[in-house]
Amino acid sequence: MTIQVDVAVLGGGPGGYTAAIRAAQLGKSVAIVELDKLGGTCLHRGCIPSKSLLRSAEVYATLLEADKYGVSVTEGALSLDFNKVQDRKEKTVEQLHRGLKGLMKKYDIQIINGKGRIIGPSIFSPRSGSLAVELADGEMESVVSTNLIIATGSRPRHLPGLKPDGVHILSSDDALQLDKLPESMLIVGGGVIGVEWASMLQDFGVQVTLVEVGARLLPGEDAEVSAELTRLLRRRGVRVLTNVQLKTEELSINGDEVSITAETSEGNIMLTASKLLLSVGRQANIENIGLENTDIQTKNGVIYVNEFGQTTEPHIYAIGDVIGGVQLAHAASHEGVAAAEHIAGHKKESVDPNLIPRCIYSRPEVASYGLTEDGARTKGHDIKTGKIPFAAIGKALVLGEADGFVKVIADRKTNDIIGVHMIGPHATDLISEASLAGLLNATPWEVGQLIHPHPTLSEALGEAMLAIDGKSLAL
Repeated sequence: MTIQVDVAVLGGGPGGYTAAIRAAQLGKSVAIVELDKLGGTCLHRGCIPSKSLLRSAEVYATLLEADKYGVSVTEGALSLDFNKVQDRKEKTVEQLHRGLKGLMKKYDIQIINGKGRIIGPSIFSPRSGSLAVELADGEMESVVSTNLIIATGSRPRHLPGLKPDGVHILSSDDALQLDKLPESMLIVGGGVIGVEWASMLQDFGVQVTLVEVGARLLPGEDAEVSAELTRLLRRRGVRVLTNVQLKTEELSINGDEVSITAETSEGNIMLTASKLLLSVGRQANIENIGLENTDIQTKNGVIYVNEFGQTTEPHIYAIGDVIGGVQLAHAASHEGVAAAEHIAGHKKESVDPNLIPRCIYSRPEVASYGLTEDGARTKGHDIKTGKIPFAAIGKALVLGEADGFVKVIADRKTNDIIGVHMIGPHATDLISEASLAGLLNATPWEVGQLIHPHPTLSEALGEAMLAIDGKSLAL
């Protein structure tokens, strides 16, 4: 059977289904080829399930500290039912999955469940870009399209000598399916995923050791934010080790215990835990999708594209994790919209990666956009900064979450905002105002003139903007 559409999308994650919806809105006939479930990693093995677990962990941790709010919770009355935690996660995912399938029906987008592979020119299409799809029953189906969007996402990266087995050594995918909490967890990798899991598991009562090969956690974030998060995680009981090299050849699994030797600046130490979680980044899914049948170029394990998402075959686009860059769901969605509009002939400005907000859902949360202080200096900016601690903000004290700060970086000559960095309560919600300021090319003074309601956490951003020029009223 052959299906003919204007736009075929290979991959049904956030980038893929967003591109499909936008293309359909623009009058294109669309089909999505998805190997697993519509929604991709984000909905089923990433953003949504992990944040559901983080929310349960946050509630549990808050109840354990209820007495500081004047609320008494007797020890015998407070317990954690991890099965219910997992059940809530699954229900949240399923509700969103149903809604997503409803959107596909609304826009008359065909969903083809199977393994898609790009094929070369055929009698149906004089150029590469058609898809051969192997269905679950072994039957084959062809999808011929005028344009193709590759949105196959990424998968957890592994380390040589540390291959996940789903029992003792876990990937982040494996960890989401735990049926019970381990007594202890050794987390390898202090990036976004590692930090979120460390925060979550510690709140659930698991003994956590977090190791990072680099000099600090969250190496892509501002150094001050990294230092503050490290301090707060350690205060909560997480053992944080940086500048660590694991000797994977000395990995040992004995019963319910995993041990590995780590080289540190103070000599070798033995790290032992019930389970080991690998969180060392992700790699693009570009294998076995038929790229060899095209003239598409790849570089450093990702697909090369121009500012509109076009590959070196102009009728084939690629978006999301497969093109590298900012590997976040909302970045993929934005790239998907840009690709769909470019296909439809709409003039669309390219995606500015500096305006894409980065969010980390640990406790406390971390959010940022733009350049870090070190990054700005490296690029030659003469900078000025403003920083306001949440301890100076009334709403943060009311919430009982006064750790962290908001930091704004501006160019001294142009007065442009070139970076905003937050660590503290609801930082992932607060970053949107800062990103809007960047999109509108606002100056710190202009954002500071906005009347921020009192008492709210948003006052921290307004005061940090004013602090750049010494005009903050909070300090």
